[in-house]
Amino acid sequence: MLRTRRSRTLATATAVLLSLAATGCSKSAGGSDTAGSGSGTKAAAPITLAGSVTFNQANLAKLDAALKSALAGKDLSKVDIAMVVNVAADYWKAGQVGFLKGCSDLGIAKSKCTYFAPPNGKLTEQNSELETLRSQGVTGYSISAIDPTSAAGTIHTDVQKGIGVLAIDSPLPGTDAASLYLGTPNYTAGFQAGTAMKQVLGGKGKVAILVGSLTASNATQRIAGFEAALKGTKITVAQKVNDNLQASTATSDAETILANNPDVNGLYGVYSYDGPALAQAVTSAGKTASVHIVSDDSDAQTLKFIKSGVISGTVVQMPYQQGYTGAYILAAEKVLGKDKTMALVKPYLEKDGSTLSSGVGLVTKSDLGAYQSLESQLGIG
Repeated sequence: MLRTRRSRTLATATAVLLSLAATGCSKSAGGSDTAGSGSGTKAAAPITLAGSVTFNQANLAKLDAALKSALAGKDLSKVDIAMVVNVAADYWKAGQVGFLKGCSDLGIAKSKCTYFAPPNGKLTEQNSELETLRSQGVTGYSISAIDPTSAAGTIHTDVQKGIGVLAIDSPLPGTDAASLYLGTPNYTAGFQAGTAMKQVLGGKGKVAILVGSLTASNATQRIAGFEAALKGTKITVAQKVNDNLQASTATSDAETILANNPDVNGLYGVYSYDGPALAQAVTSAGKTASVHIVSDDSDAQTLKFIKSGVISGTVVQMPYQQGYTGAYILAAEKVLGKDKTMALVKPYLEKDGSTLSSGVGLVTKSDLGAYQSLESQLGIG
């Protein structure tokens, strides 16, 4: 197998994390003595919450090596690819780093690798960028679609023109890009979050879910997984609130929920900015001792709230891999063709035959150091 510098780095990181996971992931992941800075309230009592931060790096490193080997000696001068995400959030900075690193490792000029994040998370912004990319001769793009249904027509037109379209972060069912999804198995991620919530609440309570979209596939699948994990418990979901990709809205929504529903003792934040937004609301309300938060993703602020104990645990993805491996797949589809590329990808797909998992992890206070070590080794600390 071709051994790139990145492959060796990932192998080392994975070995370290496996060792840490074996020795430390079952430690207490509960709160600290005080909540956030200046809150003056006690955080929730320590609760045993097992984490996992090994992801799927080993398999993806093998796939990346296979794709790079197949591309060796081929002319990549006509490759012009892009990564289009759904919102300008910290979560996607790791994806951007991975995408540009993938382009660099393949020898593709930076000018031929476009990264775009809608400044306000608006569908019009995303659609406008796709039009621009098409006019500039893009050969393929990965996309976390804000609204998969609205994107279907555009994707169909692009695929018919020979432009490669790769779903990342959120699948694109019912579109011409439904055959391959690179990202987190979202139902699994939601189930992981629900399992964590079940643990921290001791199997009883009332939970509210806050999310940036109630229609995006990643959101609906995560919520379905979350609710499935709660079946058989005495935990009920009181509300599902759409914050429309706005952190400030998520905070105000959480404040309203806590003020009007004193029996709510759990909050699940589905999008990357939701964790910090909910943590701020709980801290402001002086309820860090009584309201537990489980979030998704690993924004810097989320990790700070993990460290302080205000957030009990966060389900994490690998946006770096979505960017890095995404660049390899898009380049391969242009140079090798879709059929040959899919033949190389197929051995690494999940049982559904379309999901290329970037892995699912759970970061708690006890394994925060291991996760940050991995981020550092990938250059995304």
